[in-house]
Amino acid sequence: MSISGGAYTALVTPFQGGHLDKYGLIALIERQVENGIHGLVPCGTTGEASTLSSEEHLLVVQLTVQTVAGRVTVLAGTGANNTDEAIHLTQCAEKVGADAVLSVTPYYNRPTQEGLYRHYRAIAEATALPIVLYDVPSRTGVNIFPDTVARLAQIDNIVGIKVATGNMAQASETIRLCGENFQVFSGNDSDNLPILALGGSGMISVTSNVVPKEVANLHKNWIAGNISQAQKEHYHLEPLNKAMFLETNPIMVKSALALMGLISSELRLPLCEPADVNFKKLETTLKNMGLIK
Repeated sequence: MSISGGAYTALVTPFQGGHLDKYGLIALIERQVENGIHGLVPCGTTGEASTLSSEEHLLVVQLTVQTVAGRVTVLAGTGANNTDEAIHLTQCAEKVGADAVLSVTPYYNRPTQEGLYRHYRAIAEATALPIVLYDVPSRTGVNIFPDTVARLAQIDNIVGIKVATGNMAQASETIRLCGENFQVFSGNDSDNLPILALGGSGMISVTSNVVPKEVANLHKNWIAGNISQAQKEHYHLEPLNKAMFLETNPIMVKSALALMGLISSELRLPLCEPADVNFKKLETTLKNMGLIK
């Protein structure tokens, strides 16, 4: 059991007047597929999953599956800090046809490594879907260590991990311990090329919401052995990568998509619009890259 590597987009969830903007979401998905992205991740951190109701969460996954219609992989975000809730979300994603799930380490309650192992084992036992772990300690307060990942990799349907630690030594050790059949994805856009160089499988990108073709091309060129071209693309994207995180994700990426006329920049509290100084920096970056006038 596995999923394919490649460039995946951590998809934003557009809102309009406090409600899910279904048509905006469908348009974003079509743009992603048309521009060569390999997979979509609805209801992750970038999708503001923590502010979605259960009904909205399921609807976003369902709309993504229906719109994609088998053209790319749908890796649905189903993580929670309550194991029973994570199982429920995972089973719901399975029912509506997701290809696999992305499950973040439990946040706030800070489980031990043994607790993390048991949490993920319980989810794996409750679904037939492939599971990708998600390690983002800056958000969750807990780090899943390489030897714990290696233990979990022995479970048939735990097939990969998204690493957003910024720690290349840890990513390297995870890849070494888990072997080539275990998929390791970059979770920080500035780490996309370094993770590929270590032997990783791809990236789950915020930046590709804005420029899906360019992020997909970076991966394609690396896989094709066009190393210098992949490096050029990496450095070309770095100003945008940095702009995406001037404030808490997804504040800046939603602002970028709004400036490009694709969706509203609307967020849900406790997230709010960026400070003027950061908005102006974003606007300048988009102009310099030819994305807006």
